Amino acid sequence: MVKYPREMVVLEIAEMAARNVSKLPTTDAQMVTPSPWALRIPILVSTWVMLVALVLVASVGLYELQHQGLIYPGVSTFGIDLSGHTQEEAYRWLTAAFVYPDSVRYTFTDGQQTWQLTAAELGLRLDAVRTIGMAYEVGHSGDLFIDLADQLDAWLNGKPIPPQVVYDRGQSRRFLEVLAAQIDQPMRNAAVVMDGLHAVATASQIGRELDINATLEILQPMVLSLQGGEVPLVIHETRPLVWDATEAAQTINTILSGPITLFIENPLPGDPEPWVIDPETIARMLAIRQMPNQDGTARYEVTINLDALRSALEPLAEQLTVEPVNARYVFDDATGQLITIQPSIDGRRLDVDATIALVEERLTGANREIPMVFETVTPVAHTDATAEELGITELISQATTYFTGSSQVRRRNIEVAASRFHGLVIAPGEEFSFNRYLGDVSLESGFEPALIIYGDRTIEGVGGGICQVSTTAFQAAFYAGYPITERWPHGYRVSYYEVGEGPGMDATVYSPIVDFRFVNDTPYFLLIETYVNQANSSLTFKFYSTSMGREVIKEGPFISNIVPHGPTVYVEDPSLAPGQTRQVEWAVDGADVRVRRIVYQNGELLYDDLFESHYLPWNAVIHVAPGEIPPGAATPEPGQ
Repeated sequence: MVKYPREMVVLEIAEMAARNVSKLPTTDAQMVTPSPWALRIPILVSTWVMLVALVLVASVGLYELQHQGLIYPGVSTFGIDLSGHTQEEAYRWLTAAFVYPDSVRYTFTDGQQTWQLTAAELGLRLDAVRTIGMAYEVGHSGDLFIDLADQLDAWLNGKPIPPQVVYDRGQSRRFLEVLAAQIDQPMRNAAVVMDGLHAVATASQIGRELDINATLEILQPMVLSLQGGEVPLVIHETRPLVWDATEAAQTINTILSGPITLFIENPLPGDPEPWVIDPETIARMLAIRQMPNQDGTARYEVTINLDALRSALEPLAEQLTVEPVNARYVFDDATGQLITIQPSIDGRRLDVDATIALVEERLTGANREIPMVFETVTPVAHTDATAEELGITELISQATTYFTGSSQVRRRNIEVAASRFHGLVIAPGEEFSFNRYLGDVSLESGFEPALIIYGDRTIEGVGGGICQVSTTAFQAAFYAGYPITERWPHGYRVSYYEVGEGPGMDATVYSPIVDFRFVNDTPYFLLIETYVNQANSSLTFKFYSTSMGREVIKEGPFISNIVPHGPTVYVEDPSLAPGQTRQVEWAVDGADVRVRRIVYQNGELLYDDLFESHYLPWNAVIHVAPGEIPPGAATPEPGQ
């Protein structure tokens, strides 16, 4: 490498000398002859250079010959000098000296535990063959000039060959998978579990997951750079929302510590006994809800399942409901004001929502006897209501029927039944039911046995005479122009009810099957007053309200299909003494009767009703003492 530049320098100097000689001044007459040394010096120099070159070439050749098959001086790996060794020797030397995979350790930590492994255990091994091959290739490429340059560089500066290592990443992954099985754990909220009727709080747990790929990304450069040390494991944590359920468990245990008793503070006759809810039932009604905290965590809130409690209370609510009772009044015609004759009675209604709220409030307390919450219902027609408030300002209708010839028992029953309706108020839109306000018909409620029409015959029964009251109420409603929603005629024509109005204006009742009903279709209350005058055997119904400008026109009665009655029937009655008789039926012809009612309101047609009655022919019936039936007289048919 040094030879060729020197030669180039020598050749350049000789050419310059020749050029200078050619430039010497000459003449035609004189020729200058060069000095002998001028020709010898270049030759001497060239010879010297050639000798030096030969020495160098001989030296290089000898150097190459001496290192044939050997690693050149200056070549090393991992601090181990491989100079002058064959590849086999270098391989043995290197494998014996390179202990890194087994000596260097990596410490893995998750902040709580540590695991130590060598580089070899993580999959790192030395590729000695390749490393030695790379060391031997220095100066042995086959290109003379490149090889000489590499040899000189190695000799002067040293040539460290990086050790060639093989890293099995899969082996590291398998190790991390083993660690993951120890580290990974699911996130678990604190919870409440039931052991029978006892609540137990379970602990929360932070979720942990080893990120194997991320950890490998940290490990790989350390392994490849042959640097041991601590390797932080990349672990993703999931924090639970509910850290502690102890309070919820304690609340549940308090709630289930005993039965809950719901009772009525001021019970009425007929009210049920206190309602006891046992812990088993309460447990089925419990509800646990997860509620958020301000810090992003959550807690458990223990409540009663409102639907379950409501489904239990609502049927009870219907049973416990007491409807308010309107006050009863009479109308003072002189002052136009109401006089209260019977004060109103407040009703009650179980407030299911308020009761549930009170149960929830008391669940965790020591006192487990909880009063039901009732809402007081005050009637519109209360004790202090005025005529103006209720719209009761004038007499709008009245009707009078007569019961001349009635027995004392029948008279008494008429008076008792009529009293049930005296002072009664019917609200706007309310349907009046005769049976509802008549109430219980029994000996205990003041009625007495008397003759009543039952089916196709007259028999003795409790309450005979009540139909006198229902008929009078019907006639008052008829002329007040109220819509009649239910009315039944008697089985046969009764003389009591035909005085004044004629046939077809009666109304029979038989609770609870047969009723008389009409609707107060006005925006005003209706006040009913009843008056029994025993002196003239009359019953009067008075209707007070505010006039709607109604005009009632009655057409009829129209009588058709008359069927004559049969002969008098005689019946033996063991209760009668010889010679005594008692008539229990009076003869009357059968007929069909129609009555038309036309109602106008302020001149416009409001209702056009047709009331139809079908009356059977009725025989007279006389009871006689046994054996005293007149010869040839009619007697009851078998079964009557």
